Amino acid sequence: MSTDGSGDRQEDPPPQNNGSGAIAGIGGGNGVVPGDSSRPFVPSQRLRLNPNKDHKPDSYDDLQLDFNPAIFSALERYLPPSMLSVSREAKMQFMREILLRYLPQGERTRAQRHREYRQKIISNYQPLHRELYAMHPTTFFDPQFLKAINDNTEESFRSIMSEPSPGVYTFEMFQPHFCELLLYEVENFENWVNEVKFRIMRPNTMNKFGAVLDDFGLETMLDKLMEGFIRPISKVFFPEVGGSTLDSHHGFVVEYGKDRDVDLGFHVDDSEVTLNVCLGKEFSGGELFFRGTRCDKHVNTGSQSEEIFDYSHVPGKAVLHRGRHRHGARATTSGHRINLLLWCRSSVFREMKKYQKDFSSWCGECSREKNERQHMSIAATKLELLRREGESTT
Repeated sequence: MSTDGSGDRQEDPPPQNNGSGAIAGIGGGNGVVPGDSSRPFVPSQRLRLNPNKDHKPDSYDDLQLDFNPAIFSALERYLPPSMLSVSREAKMQFMREILLRYLPQGERTRAQRHREYRQKIISNYQPLHRELYAMHPTTFFDPQFLKAINDNTEESFRSIMSEPSPGVYTFEMFQPHFCELLLYEVENFENWVNEVKFRIMRPNTMNKFGAVLDDFGLETMLDKLMEGFIRPISKVFFPEVGGSTLDSHHGFVVEYGKDRDVDLGFHVDDSEVTLNVCLGKEFSGGELFFRGTRCDKHVNTGSQSEEIFDYSHVPGKAVLHRGRHRHGARATTSGHRINLLLWCRSSVFREMKKYQKDFSSWCGECSREKNERQHMSIAATKLELLRREGESTT
């Protein structure tokens, strides 16, 4: 879809998967487990469709893994009953077999290179504001947002949120001082990159400007942001796409304006839940446009009138939506706009989705087709009843 004002048409061109090239879940481990040849035989079993809420999972933090240890703890609740009583090592190997389906050897090599690239940056870059690199809720967040998180109820979340379009939530999130510090930190990092002539990886395949925050030391803080603040909200509002099992993220900033990216094409994110917060600065234009949530099968279908929604960014204010909610950004016509993006992912949801065919709980087109089938079934039943009634009176 173009961003020249034609975005209100209901038929849109195919959205792109705005992937970063990263595989969900990697980047949080502490090393590499032995190669495939050392893996024991694992019986061919499927994960449970629903988690065992009474099971207390093991901790995997002390193991040398090539996936984030938190992924294994989250995935353990979905193990088949026969696997819950086996050793931690056996459970780890079973879950690793599943996770490796997403990460073939070529990707594992690329992931190792990325870890080395990241370590090179962290070893040489000197942060400007070190207070950003640890979570400080009282100085980071809007007081009303923090109170809602501490209360941790659907009522408290809804008290600070607006839902201007189905599945799109907006709320005041960060204090202005936090936004300013993060902007200064990003600017400092970019200045360092230019001074040392270091070639950095951009956030994704569509943005040519911006930086990956995880790459220069903010990964731990962003993990805490996802786990302590986004996951509780997503558990309430996005349970059908793994909102309660978010276990990894990709955090970055994007930049729009003169000598930066101008707009962003129509696409879906490589996430289950996306947090998008405008940090500043002064700008005009740059509206987000949404066009309905779709599964892989229906990602190229048209939009219904109720799915068309445009949102104007406000510094400090957050937008939270499903990653599969198709969207784009119109041209920033003046000034300079910088946004923080956190793509939150669930390895559990991605595995369970392989065994599902009906996504009508979140895909607008699946839901429409399901309702259409139900209406046709009801109409057919009525016709049959009328036919039988007519036969009985003759």
